[in-house]
Amino acid sequence: VFGDWSSDVCSSDLASDGLTGIANRRFFDEHIARELRRARRSGECLSLVMCDIDHFKLFNDTYGHQAGDDCLRRVAATLAGQVERASDVAARYGGEEFAVVLSNTGEEGARVVAERVRQALRMADIPHAASPHGRVTVSIGIATSTPDVDNASEHLIKSADYALYQAKHQGRDRICLAGAITSD
Repeated sequence: VFGDWSSDVCSSDLASDGLTGIANRRFFDEHIARELRRARRSGECLSLVMCDIDHFKLFNDTYGHQAGDDCLRRVAATLAGQVERASDVAARYGGEEFAVVLSNTGEEGARVVAERVRQALRMADIPHAASPHGRVTVSIGIATSTPDVDNASEHLIKSADYALYQAKHQGRDRICLAGAITSD
């Protein structure tokens, strides 16, 4: 369900997020660095999809933290269900933020995956009375890079995070692209 990421580590307990069961931040950091090195050697592009649950604090305030934890698990499972290739990884980035690393995937391919995530979450129809949408939604930022320097992961993450900020600023429940970037 989460890609074949567990084969890259000695113990999946150290690689998975205790609450959601998908890859954790530590594994994400290691995986994106490894995939960027691979992309640098091969000249292929790499995309990063950053997702943030819209109005999550209001969700917790309305339904309580237990329901918030259940919501995080459902969103993580929905996200991971859209990751089809073994080289791709869905991870909990922190709090209510998630990331998907898409190897050898350009901007258009990343947008397709991001839209599948939005649609799958819409189909999950998780109620959220405090949201203007009436259900749980996510804002998504995408960045794509053909890496050529060592600091590419920081640059790619910053770019995806900026695109995520733009999606939130433009009304949430949407996808924004940072555009193709070349680290230099």
